[in-house]
Amino acid sequence: MAMDLTEGKPDRVLWSYSLPLFGSIVFQQLYNIADSFVAGKFVGEQALAAVGNSYEVTLIYLSFAVGLNIGASVVTARLFGARRFGQMKTAVNTAFLLCLAVCAALMTVGFLFSPALIHSIQTPMEIYDDTMLYLNIYTGGLVFLFFYNIATGIFASLGDSRTPFLFLAASSIANIALDVLFVTAFNMGVAGVAWATFLCQGVSCVLAVLALFRTLSRMEAEERPRLFSRRILVNLVKIALPSTLQQCFVSVGNIMIQSIINGFGTSAIAGYAAAIKFNNFAVTSFTTMGNGMSNFTAQNLGARRCDRVREGYRGCLKMMALIATAFAAVYVLLGDQVIRLFLNGENTQALSVGKQFLRVVAPFYYAVALKVATDGVLRGAGRMGEFMTDTFIDLALRVVLSFVLSAPLGLQGVWWSWPVSWVVATIAAIVFYRQNRWAKLEPGDA
Repeated sequence: MAMDLTEGKPDRVLWSYSLPLFGSIVFQQLYNIADSFVAGKFVGEQALAAVGNSYEVTLIYLSFAVGLNIGASVVTARLFGARRFGQMKTAVNTAFLLCLAVCAALMTVGFLFSPALIHSIQTPMEIYDDTMLYLNIYTGGLVFLFFYNIATGIFASLGDSRTPFLFLAASSIANIALDVLFVTAFNMGVAGVAWATFLCQGVSCVLAVLALFRTLSRMEAEERPRLFSRRILVNLVKIALPSTLQQCFVSVGNIMIQSIINGFGTSAIAGYAAAIKFNNFAVTSFTTMGNGMSNFTAQNLGARRCDRVREGYRGCLKMMALIATAFAAVYVLLGDQVIRLFLNGENTQALSVGKQFLRVVAPFYYAVALKVATDGVLRGAGRMGEFMTDTFIDLALRVVLSFVLSAPLGLQGVWWSWPVSWVVATIAAIVFYRQNRWAKLEPGDA
């Protein structure tokens, strides 16, 4: 059900809106965690390493999906806040057409160039075949990933965070069940893990798209919606492209870091694969809450309610602090037990690698939370230049420090590149926010 984010007490409205978003990301991460869990527990260390090795490549695909999600949600949220429902529906149609074109291009590129990319990051030969098998099946399901992300982004822009949560919860639980079934009962190995994700994403995608158009059909439009608008396409790209590039920068940077880790052997790859899933669980949770802040900002700027944005931002920071505390406490105090969820007890080197990574990065989640909340305001206001700048600072520092510090400090040097880059990028984001340029957006502009 659509929710007006321009009315009511801002922090209370944001809490009500954001909690289902957080629940959604919990279940979203279950997809990836379940894949690694089943691979590590029921197939073996090499299977876990293969899934983890392909994970950084799949994040490139996800970068485009998330970028389109953000572009569609910000544009539709502004139009929804301004009560321009006809143009909003045109924006939805345009977003889906853009999504189809981008998805087709990525699938073509993925099938053609993934083998070369996997070779280039020093993938050990013993996990190459499983890496490619998982990656090819995942690439075949990109259309489901993309259309689902567009649909959920638009639901969020309408203030409806509950519907995507319900779809994602059901599909995540089904994915876990199919992972176990395909691997243990049918002995499908890594392929079973990939096919489970493919099938569950497909079903959730179809249901989400149908539910979205049913919701839109109930809104009375001031004008007849069009199938495509070049002006709206330009506005979509203005938001989506920087968001996509931001995600791609991070993914490419992570692939470069993965190449460093691959040089330390299969056990290091497996330990990192387990730990990075948990780290991404935390970071993606912050990012999702930040996306909620973007939609809150866009709706309220569309309704000319800049005062509510500042109050909502303070409420968002409180939520972020609670989430950061929970993740940091679990990862620092229970890091060993967390990593053991993915690995058998005899994999002592992999366990040590994963535990060390989490204990280094987890205390700095507060910096990530602050940066992402601030980025949410900047992105919702269309201040993509500032958003891209602090993101690039984060990435550039992380990659450079990983290469520089890995020589004298080994893996510990790589791990410390995360906290240093987070802190510096957070300082940059706060400076941009305090300059107050985001508040000068022309309200209601799609």
